[in-house]
Amino acid sequence: MIENNPTNVIAAFEMLLEEIEAEVDFINAMGSKAFEKGDYDRAREVLEQAGKLTAFRDKTSSLKKEWESYAQIEIDEEEIEAAQIQRQNLGRLQRGMRTPEESYYTPILQVLNEMGGSGKVAEVLDRVGRKMKGKLKVCDYEPLASDPKNLRWRNATQWARNSMVHEGLLKNDGPRGIWEISEKGQKRLQEAC
Repeated sequence: MIENNPTNVIAAFEMLLEEIEAEVDFINAMGSKAFEKGDYDRAREVLEQAGKLTAFRDKTSSLKKEWESYAQIEIDEEEIEAAQIQRQNLGRLQRGMRTPEESYYTPILQVLNEMGGSGKVAEVLDRVGRKMKGKLKVCDYEPLASDPKNLRWRNATQWARNSMVHEGLLKNDGPRGIWEISEKGQKRLQEAC
């Protein structure tokens, strides 16, 4: 029996976010195929759906953060892992739990700072991967079902970037393919160190 424990809710949010992410990946793959076939009406329709799912994912992420503020507990990684193992026994999510999105924030900020404030996506991702080695879980190194060439942690890093833009930690008005730290991100990095 699962005890009433705030980490169980956090684990549930993580499972939900992972499932939403998998659905967005699937929708993105459908949109890509429609675009490749020249079916632009279908691609536009899929793009709208992806936008709705992304907004829903952001709302869910905000709810998770709100829950964490209500719970007012120190989040211990061992407790989270224990809760996740317990939750896995409930079925449906068999592929395991990924590293929480917030775990990517500081490494992303550190990498961008080390790169002079901005960097190309591929290089940022590579450096974040090296920084997070030892923190990432086994399932983070698995390929996405919708894109076998893309590892889960790389995709999660990109989702973290999206959330960081919404929070004002990264700039959204830079050139395409470039991630750039904001003033707020610099302050957050200084506080974290």
